[in-house]
Amino acid sequence: MEIKNCFVRLSSDSPVTRSVVPGLYAGKPTVQLIQYELLTKSPYRFTLEELIFQTHVRKAGLSVAEAKARREKIWPVLFARPHACMRASALPKKYGWGVHYDAKGRIALHAAESPEYRAFVAGRHDGVKVEYAMRSSRKA
Repeated sequence: MEIKNCFVRLSSDSPVTRSVVPGLYAGKPTVQLIQYELLTKSPYRFTLEELIFQTHVRKAGLSVAEAKARREKIWPVLFARPHACMRASALPKKYGWGVHYDAKGRIALHAAESPEYRAFVAGRHDGVKVEYAMRSSRKA
């Protein structure tokens, strides 16, 4: 499933109103930290599928060369099962980052306190659908 021209805003039950950089867990980078680093270093470079792949190989500790060499074997196994979109990510649910999918499905993050985030939420980008991230709780 390819998502295009969509902005994912903070969930209605997000515990934050400003962006927070995800941290380490037990001294290791979390999925959220890896995705944050990839998307802030290279906005609009990765589609959802590429982001999932890059996160997977980094979490597995593969070097860039190893990931490139093993890509054709890893990709079909990784995507043999469905993956959630960024609406389910902790970045907009817990850490205060809006997620924009451009017309080509490439992703960038926007801090909740940024003018860009406010512009997306206000609907100032024609043709971009605005959706809430999924709630963390069933209540509310």
